[in-house]
Amino acid sequence: MGWLGGSGAIIRVSRLITTIILARFLSPHDYGLAAVVLTTNEFVRVFTRNGIGIRLIQAEEKQLEALAQSAYWLNWAIFIGLFAIQCLAAFPLAWFYRDSSLVVPICGMAFNLLLLPLAMVQAALIQREGRFKAIALTDMLQVCTDNILSAVFAIAGLGMWAIVLPKMLVAPIWVYVILKHHVWRPQGRFTMARWSELIRFGRSVLGVELLNTLRTNLDYLIVGRFLSIEALGIYYFAFNAGFGISFGIISSIKSALLPHLCDARSDLVQFRLRYQNSLKTIALVIVPLVLLQSFLAPVYVPIIFGQKWIAAVPILILICLSAIPRPFADSASQLLLAVDKPEIDLIWNLIFTGLFTIGLLIGVHWQSVGVATAVLLTHCLFLPLFATWATRYVFKLQNSYQKC
Repeated sequence: MGWLGGSGAIIRVSRLITTIILARFLSPHDYGLAAVVLTTNEFVRVFTRNGIGIRLIQAEEKQLEALAQSAYWLNWAIFIGLFAIQCLAAFPLAWFYRDSSLVVPICGMAFNLLLLPLAMVQAALIQREGRFKAIALTDMLQVCTDNILSAVFAIAGLGMWAIVLPKMLVAPIWVYVILKHHVWRPQGRFTMARWSELIRFGRSVLGVELLNTLRTNLDYLIVGRFLSIEALGIYYFAFNAGFGISFGIISSIKSALLPHLCDARSDLVQFRLRYQNSLKTIALVIVPLVLLQSFLAPVYVPIIFGQKWIAAVPILILICLSAIPRPFADSASQLLLAVDKPEIDLIWNLIFTGLFTIGLLIGVHWQSVGVATAVLLTHCLFLPLFATWATRYVFKLQNSYQKC
């Protein structure tokens, strides 16, 4: 977490500076269009978080090489299919949002999917080995370059493309650096051996990721469709200026926690201690940061980002506060994965996604602020309940195994 958190801090500083520049040079309409493009890409990319990497992290050493070879070719099959799906989806989405200018950037973003299979296995192996310094430096280089290019393109007057184009340009950076940090390379010919094992393990993980992505982007879809592209632009700005700062830390927690827990599964005392200490670290980092940011939002938003974003302040505060329970629930999910219970995490996510959707559909009647309020209430009401139950369930289960 130290390496990932430090990298995340540098990334957040660069993103904050970029957000300030984007807020000054882009209109709410530009933000809205970019939100549609990035949301579409995120829905497609969720299929890249399909549990294959987690299976490699969990695998016994004697199985690892065979699984890695199969995973490499399975990733190629998946990513080529996703590339085609995203390009085809661009046309109905342009019709849905009544804006034909969305077709080209959505298709353009799809080309990144043809690069990622080159390094997906190596990225999982680096995480398995606990080499988070390499992961942190890779993320920092890629995202900081993205942020710098966005700022330059915004000043140059590229509008929506200031957000979209850099993400297309920096994908090779991630691939190059990951390949440089791990010696593993595919051996032999194309193989479909063990695909069924990888798919069987990953289906629950993929289901959870799909539901997480749906929840992360559902409010964008509802605001953009039922209100307007400009309303979406204001909401998207508020979300990124608010929750965006905490998101990097939360993502770092998820990346670091699973291998940290898996390494101690055989020792119940150490397993429990690692989990409890992780929760303490989360509380010490996330809670003060979120409360401080929320309290100061009415002051810094008009000064730093400009008067035209004052309407986003209430939304920003509500979304920002919703970040507090998220890492605790994410930690409980990683705990379930560590003890091979992804299906329970999937069931929970199905339930929560249904509750979240109902909340958003009710909240949209009160415009963007109503949607943000629904986000806050559903997260604060239901995530602590899940985190508490899952923690008790796992350690009760582990105690029973130890007695046996």
